[in-house]
Amino acid sequence: MKLVSYEEDSSIKIGALKGDLVIPFSNDPNIPNDMLSFLESGEAVIDLAKNVIEKNQNTISMDSCRLVNPVLRPPKIIAIGLNYQDHLEEIRAIGREVEDPKVPMIFNKQSTSACGPYEDIHDPKVSDKLDYEGELAFVIGKRCRHVPRSEAHKVIAGYCVSNDVSVRDWQLRVPTFTIGKSFDTHCPFGPAIVTTDEISDPHNLQIKTEVNGEVRQNSNTKNLIFNCFELVEHLSTSFTLEPGDLILSGTPGGVGVADDKFLKDGDEVKISISELGYIENKVINEPPSTVTY
Repeated sequence: MKLVSYEEDSSIKIGALKGDLVIPFSNDPNIPNDMLSFLESGEAVIDLAKNVIEKNQNTISMDSCRLVNPVLRPPKIIAIGLNYQDHLEEIRAIGREVEDPKVPMIFNKQSTSACGPYEDIHDPKVSDKLDYEGELAFVIGKRCRHVPRSEAHKVIAGYCVSNDVSVRDWQLRVPTFTIGKSFDTHCPFGPAIVTTDEISDPHNLQIKTEVNGEVRQNSNTKNLIFNCFELVEHLSTSFTLEPGDLILSGTPGGVGVADDKFLKDGDEVKISISELGYIENKVINEPPSTVTY
């Protein structure tokens, strides 16, 4: 399944993407109407969803709805730093002293940074160092703790495309990365949660980032230093993973900071991963409406 959240008639609903159509899960009243509740409900509800997809009734054209982030407010957004060797090398080339990681480097992005696959991302008023990081992400499907890597595939609901948008000066002026990684709109992901049965191998997927049509990143998830199953094992040793948690697995080489190519108003960032689709976000200057108190 390709699980999506979408807006129709000013209401957020969930369903499955099939080609250029959405199959709404509202066709079955026993299926929850939000993604987090859907994931928390487990296998019985997944079977109901498969039945709805098979019947393929009352489909919705993509022209009459808008895809939003598959999980509107993930319980946790966890990201991994320096998880491709070529990214390590380019960071060293600009003068940062970093060692090959012996364990995954973990940081959080605040849940309010979650953003839709085709929504605008904000260039903050407080910085001119906005950067992209194309990444494979995965969504946890079961509450779990102490999961061995050999069993980790069983707790992953599916995979999606993500952008670990980064405000570099805010990220690097303190030892922890969270503040520079958590600006509102700085975690677009989607377009769908592609369930594991629809992916040949999550650790052999092509990943590419383009800015205004120029290829900036071009790699494969086989180059991850710590793969997704190893990340589940490591994270779940420390704390409970919950349905809807979003985990970004790290970015390959080619980030903007390495060549002093930062994003600006009007730029278009497209990140594509084979078998998962793509997200595409326009950069806009942070609007005045963000001031609220």
